[in-house]
Amino acid sequence: MILKKNRLDHQPPLATEEWGWKYHHLGIPTDKTIPGEKYLPQFKFYVSGFESSPFGIEWMRFEKDSPVDRLIQTVPHLAFVVTDLDHELSARGFRVITPPNKPSAGVRVAMIEHNGAPIELMEFHFD
Repeated sequence: MILKKNRLDHQPPLATEEWGWKYHHLGIPTDKTIPGEKYLPQFKFYVSGFESSPFGIEWMRFEKDSPVDRLIQTVPHLAFVVTDLDHELSARGFRVITPPNKPSAGVRVAMIEHNGAPIELMEFHFD
């Protein structure tokens, strides 16, 4: 996706200012074992830190045979909460690197790539 205008240093990103996306976390790949890691068997990786970080920093340690896209395993990603995941994926024309999936109850996510960086889009529904 090519943006039509450049923003100035003092202006917030288009994703938050105009599209209404809300920052959720920063995922950082690591090869170090971190106390309190949680294992996600369907993705073959460990996550840690999110619950205690006031900034939403999440560490991710991948097994060698993790099915997660290599870009996500090697480059930190930003995650944003969106109200309609399907709309955001179809309306913006981004390259989807991980199609929508449900990593846990009430959560749908997808990963896109923009300028070589992975971006996670998250949709929450708790009934």
